[in-house]
Amino acid sequence: LKPGHYLEIEKGNVDQKCYYKLPDPNTNKPWKLKEAQVALVDRLTDSVRARLVSDVPLGAFLSGGIDSSIIVGLASKDVPKLKTFSIGFKDNKYFDETAYANLVADHFATDHHVFSLSNDDLLSAVGDVVEYIDEPFADSSALPVHILSKKTKKHVTVALSGDGADELFSGYNKHSAWLHAQHPNITSKIASIGGPIWSLLPKSRNNRLTDTFRKLDRFAKLSQLSASERYWYLAAFIEKSQVDRLLLNAPDRSAFRDELLRSIKTGDLNEVLALDCKMVLSGDMLQKVDLMSMANSLEVRVPFLDPNVVQFAFELESKLKAQGKSRKIILREAFRDMLPKELYHRPKHGFEVPLLDWFRKEMKGELDQIVFDQEKIVSQGIFEWNEIARIKKKLYSFDPGDSHILVWSLYVFQKWHQKYFIS
Repeated sequence: LKPGHYLEIEKGNVDQKCYYKLPDPNTNKPWKLKEAQVALVDRLTDSVRARLVSDVPLGAFLSGGIDSSIIVGLASKDVPKLKTFSIGFKDNKYFDETAYANLVADHFATDHHVFSLSNDDLLSAVGDVVEYIDEPFADSSALPVHILSKKTKKHVTVALSGDGADELFSGYNKHSAWLHAQHPNITSKIASIGGPIWSLLPKSRNNRLTDTFRKLDRFAKLSQLSASERYWYLAAFIEKSQVDRLLLNAPDRSAFRDELLRSIKTGDLNEVLALDCKMVLSGDMLQKVDLMSMANSLEVRVPFLDPNVVQFAFELESKLKAQGKSRKIILREAFRDMLPKELYHRPKHGFEVPLLDWFRKEMKGELDQIVFDQEKIVSQGIFEWNEIARIKKKLYSFDPGDSHILVWSLYVFQKWHQKYFIS
């Protein structure tokens, strides 16, 4: 079934019917910021309250970011000593956010649980995560979500989550990149002109400096594209040309691609957010949480995706959500008095997994057997071996870029293929 559809069968006739679709992103209402803030608080409060109804123990995920902190703050008004859960990464302090989660937990007096994970903890979950997917799914942050769900289930059966806020109210770095590409200023022009320099510098997600080089390189490439091509580039971690080089028989994706690109009519950020809801949210973020939570018999509820909240979000002009480097403007302002002020001066991080280190150390032998076995790749007849060999060389080079993400995708695919087509 398509999203938002149901199947009707009557006297041998089968019909798909739509019961819900996203609002049109180009039919905004002239909300003023202060009025919109009050309306957002009311709608989200109602949404959280409706999702607190439960016959089983209930809690909430708490990363320490704005989104989950808002949900926890609202839920805490109705649930004293709300149980909250977060994970930390003791082997990678750059991505560890437990200090902020603890701050929020203290602020709202929750019954807080922190699960501090080592790289070995994450690595040991690889087998389970790959086993739980029934189609290739290559978002490696499924690993910490799986562990978080597994540990949370020992305490509660239902957990609230802050998922959906980034897509509705503009929370990703790529949204700032889109705005800068659409409306360039001096800084973005310099970043664009510096493309030849960024391409020569080492790029990876493992530390702040090389991650900055990676973002600058991506922005320089982004600025050279047309508005209709920019979304495709921002949403993907692998460029179309590389897909074509990697696959022996690359599928014709033109119809799917054209349908998406037609959604970019004016170039307004709300069109980007609508596409994020259709693609990234439904195909990645929600799928990841659903797969990993259900694998551990945990129900996750998402207050931000209440139809009334979604309808309201697309009534707002995009300038109330993001301008320049400022993102989630209305969300941050609407709940400023409720949240600890420290949350407003912190960098945004996602769930990052040390794939590059694993692939160069603990998983190197397994990759040689599963992803980099020339005889296997050639006999399989799916991938071009020369491109696989080039990716392997880049993975172990001084400038790995995002090669580890592509290698993880290949690994997940091969494990899935081995399970369903060979064994």
